[in-house]
Amino acid sequence: MSKATPMTMLVRFAPSPTGLIHAGNARTAVANYLFAHANDAEFLLRIDDTDAERSKPEFEAAILEDLAWLGLRHDRFERQSERGDVHRAAVERLKASGRLYPCFETAEELDRKRKRQQARHLPPVYDRAALSLTDDERAKFEAEGRKPHWRFLLSQKKVVWDDLIRGPVEIDTGTVSDPVVVREDGTFLYTLPSVVDDADLGVTHIIRGEDHVTNSAAQIEIFEALGVTPPRMAHHPLLVGASGEALSKRLGSLSLRTMRENGIEPMALSAYLAKIGTSDPIEPRASLNDLAGEFDFSKIGRAPARFDEAELAALNAKHLHAVPYEEVRDRLAVLGCDLGPAFWLAVRPNLGRLSDAASFRVLVEGPVVPTREDPEMLEKAADLLPDTLDGESWGIWTKAITAATGRKGKALFHPLRLALTGREHGPELAKLLPLIGPARARARLMGETA
Repeated sequence: MSKATPMTMLVRFAPSPTGLIHAGNARTAVANYLFAHANDAEFLLRIDDTDAERSKPEFEAAILEDLAWLGLRHDRFERQSERGDVHRAAVERLKASGRLYPCFETAEELDRKRKRQQARHLPPVYDRAALSLTDDERAKFEAEGRKPHWRFLLSQKKVVWDDLIRGPVEIDTGTVSDPVVVREDGTFLYTLPSVVDDADLGVTHIIRGEDHVTNSAAQIEIFEALGVTPPRMAHHPLLVGASGEALSKRLGSLSLRTMRENGIEPMALSAYLAKIGTSDPIEPRASLNDLAGEFDFSKIGRAPARFDEAELAALNAKHLHAVPYEEVRDRLAVLGCDLGPAFWLAVRPNLGRLSDAASFRVLVEGPVVPTREDPEMLEKAADLLPDTLDGESWGIWTKAITAATGRKGKALFHPLRLALTGREHGPELAKLLPLIGPARARARLMGETA
């Protein structure tokens, strides 16, 4: 294994292709990406696919698609399953140095040990019985056809590091089991390939959820056993629901794929994931560069971050209300409602998601079945409607209607909206009227479907 000494900082997002990316994964990806762009670092996407049974190519494809949708483009790409030679070489080094030792207990035997410890109110920590095996005992197990799994020998000392989010962290490795790093069939568990790849690829900062804090201690010891300085660590709090409940049972509904299908904009989601649980306000941002310029570990609180779907939906709407026409023109065309910049400016303040724009096309092009709430006033309004309509027409027209009929306020505007759009609510009529045009507007005022 090479000992990389990178000239630049390197962070990594390392998902396993065993399912879809959900909000929790995405928050980690966003944090790594923003840190990289805030610090002129590189962003590595590493697919941790050493679990051959559960890893699926379709999930890897979905990960790549979802990250591209979010705009999180990686500078480097690796696939763990293609780095087996590096992992095996590290295993042999650790065996030679005495830091990996063979264990012959079956899963059933280990389970019985744990249950006995729990019955005695002891922590279920591996007792290191395998270290006491004689050569004859090991040979007997092998003769029985048993193949060993391999554990990393922890120092049983305190591992201390300065976490970039949590501050000073201290984990006593005497209170945790020596981690199994190689299974009986020779395949690897998560811990060892992750450390080996981080070391070999030159990862300088590991940014991930606080559920990794305890195993970070073991990983730091593996880095040191391999003769590599451990990366800096940053463990952010996990996401919880709006009321503080665990999200584990709702991850399907919070996958990026589902949120995308539900009309969440990628920039709105990135801004939300970057700002929840921080001291910054949750407001729309125009770009990932804007978010990177604001990124700072000191802003991330220690309390669990509350993921509120209603809050995200509100942010999504606020984001859309500021998006320029040029950014959505092609998507409006796909929806069949690209009626030009004036239409977009008229309808975007009423959008919760972009697809809502399609429902407003009929207001312009028809057919609209008008509701006539005040026929007398509407007929006068039709007579007063100018033959040419522009951005100033609404104000001039409604003043003329008030002068002629005495109608004002709700008594004026509500009947006009019902006649012109057939709806109780909708886009601002001052912007909509020129798009409807004088012929359709006059017909609707007179009760005709147009």
